[in-house]
Amino acid sequence: MAVLNPINNWQLHCARRTILHGGVIAYPTEAVWGLGCDPWNLEAVMGILDLKNRPMEKGMILVAASVEQIRFLLDPLPETLQLEARSHWPGPVTCLLPDVNRQIPEWVRGSHSSIAVRVSEHPVVKALCESADMPLVSTSCNPAGREPARNALQVRRYFNNQLDWIVPGALGGNRKPSRIIDIVSGKQLR
Repeated sequence: MAVLNPINNWQLHCARRTILHGGVIAYPTEAVWGLGCDPWNLEAVMGILDLKNRPMEKGMILVAASVEQIRFLLDPLPETLQLEARSHWPGPVTCLLPDVNRQIPEWVRGSHSSIAVRVSEHPVVKALCESADMPLVSTSCNPAGREPARNALQVRRYFNNQLDWIVPGALGGNRKPSRIIDIVSGKQLR
């Protein structure tokens, strides 16, 4: 696994402020660079969709620092599904959770009744979610049809000055993006 540089307080403060003011950030994750924002801020999410040329219907992933940050999504589920999801976290596994009470806006959920959620152990992702005190949108940092960015230079090449903040740090060392598992059916989708 690559050595992960912890985010310094000033960088974390700037990223947090950007998120809370409706901005879009780029940041390293377990395998690729991601784009993120406040999932409850329509303008921020639309900004990401525009940057990526991605249709809203596809939906996006939420990342969290801990199970507690997404407890509101787990609590309405049967205990067996909660345990199944928790068995994969923290780690590079994204679970599709039924959004029983429709707590996640449709601009993040897309045309789905479930929401894709990952509780990350990547130190930068964890620090960002803890600092913002919420799960964040996480989608690969690339325009549609292009390979996801694997370093900050590629992030800049793709989006130049269109991002509000680029969080420095290293990727986690995974070669592929997170697996996606539907916890209801048990099927692995990626």
